Amino acid sequence: MLNRMSLPMPVSRNWLRWPVVLLISAMLCACGFHLRGSANLAFSSIYMTFAPTSPLGIELKRNIIASGNTKVLSKAEGAEVTLGVLSETREKVILTLNSSGRPSEYMLYYRLTFHVTDAQNKELLAPTLITLKRDISYNSSQELSKDAEEVLLYRDMQSDMVQQILRRLAAIKMAQPTQPEAVPAATPAVTPPAAPAAAPAK
Repeated sequence: MLNRMSLPMPVSRNWLRWPVVLLISAMLCACGFHLRGSANLAFSSIYMTFAPTSPLGIELKRNIIASGNTKVLSKAEGAEVTLGVLSETREKVILTLNSSGRPSEYMLYYRLTFHVTDAQNKELLAPTLITLKRDISYNSSQELSKDAEEVLLYRDMQSDMVQQILRRLAAIKMAQPTQPEAVPAATPAVTPPAAPAAAPAK
């Protein structure tokens, strides 16, 4: 009777992918996906034109509130400055192809253009473009883990974008109200002493 030999069971690819996803998550968290300190802003209130559900707007608002000295208003009325979002885009561009003509590496782009105005609509910061990019390899046999890696890279870029916006906001110097010049006190006029009266002629 032939001895039965136990054959190794094939390892599920999905089981191998999750450790990779967890490792990437830990690396990105270590890179600073959290509040990186408070911003020292020169204005007391700000209104931002991000959509209410914008992840970037929500994270930026959280960082500004954490500074403790600037309020984020829901309306432009009463705001000392306004951050106007002119465009916000994400793009995925093919970098290289493999021998089969399929993408093997991508470049992820995250772009934001914004400007800042005061309550009188005077421009404090001209339209500014911030461009961030990350490269990511691609393998069809690891599609699940690569999708998770792409999401995490965009989140990392979002946190980096917030910090860059804060640095530009912190560089804005608000005009100080001009103080009226002190008028020097008038010097009292000195009255010359009266001339002595002439003696009567004899």
